[in-house]
Parts: sequence; structure tokens; C-alpha cells
Amino acid sequence: MVRAKEATRSALDIDVTVLRLGHRLVRDERISTHIGLVSRAFGARSLVLTGADDHTVDSIRRVRDSWGGEFEVSYVKNWKEFVNKWKGTVVHLTMYGENLDECLNKIRKELGLKERKALLLVVGAEKVPPQIYSEANYNVSVGNQPHSEVAALAVFLDRLFMGGELYSTFVKAKLRIKPSARGKKVEIANED
Repeated sequence: MVRAKEATRSALDIDVTVLRLGHRLVRDERISTHIGLVSRAFGARSLVLTGADDHTVDSIRRVRDSWGGEFEVSYVKNWKEFVNKWKGTVVHLTMYGENLDECLNKIRKELGLKERKALLLVVGAEKVPPQIYSEANYNVSVGNQPHSEVAALAVFLDRLFMGGELYSTFVKAKLRIKPSARGKKVEIANED
């Protein structure tokens, strides 16, 4: 197992953006918010939503403003244009892809050879357009059973960063949890 300090350092070397395909009003609000929370907490640098434009972007920004970090969240209308302009590796998380364990080392190796270690992780909401399967460098499956895209994202990021993201500290945090065996301990930063 990689020690936390080493894993955190390697996590910082990869610039991960999560692309949420086809966010739908009302139906996907909670799941898309959870995609944003997991992306931020598990080491991604940004989230891009496509589909309907609602207050989900603002909701995730409010979490970032309270809990810290420099996580960016935005909305784009055209996912194809965004993916085509991406300069880096594109990984589509799908239950129909190659098994995670079989391709994770290939992905890490490919990222290691690039000057800009940029990874775009694509997760769907509505039925994923067939083009994304051909646009992606990798179609990766976290298990081959139906489950939540939130779970797939969390498992993928944790494996990518070898657990190091769990020990990240977030700059400008107004709130921090102090680990405790019992009870809730939240530290509130002094705002001077």
C-alpha cells in the first residue's frame, strides 16, 4: 500500500476533470450534486455539467466555499465540442467497458508519458450517446452490474490516487471535520 503522503503527492500530479453527461432537471439534481461532492472530495480538480442548466453548479460552489479547496464547477451546452477540444486522456465510466483492474495501469502509464497529465472522466445521466464510446481513450467498468455512477466515480478516483486523496487538505476551508471515534467534531475557521 502506498503511504498517504506519497499518494497525495502523486494525486496532485494528475489534473482530473469530471464531465457529467446529460444532467436533467429535477430528475438528476441530487445525483449530479453527489457527483460534484465525490469529484471534489476524491481528488478531481473540476466538474463540468452538460444538459439542463439549473442551480446544481451554485450548490456545489457553496460546498466548496464552506469546506475549502479550489474545485471548479461549470456548465457547457455542447459535450461533443468539449470532448473534442480536450487535450489529455478521456476515460468513460460504464458497466460495459474493460474491467478497471485491467486498464488502470495502462491509464496511469499513458498519463505518466504526457507533459500535461490531464484526465477527463465521463459519467452519464441519461442514456449515453454511442459516440462517447468511440471518443473515449478508455471505456472502463467498475464491475459489470448496474449500479450508481456516483459509486463508480468514487471507486475509480480512489484506485487512481491509491487512497491518497482521502488525506488531502483543502485550502480556505471555513469548516473542517476533526476525526473522532465518537461524536461529531467540526472546526470552524475564524474569519478575520
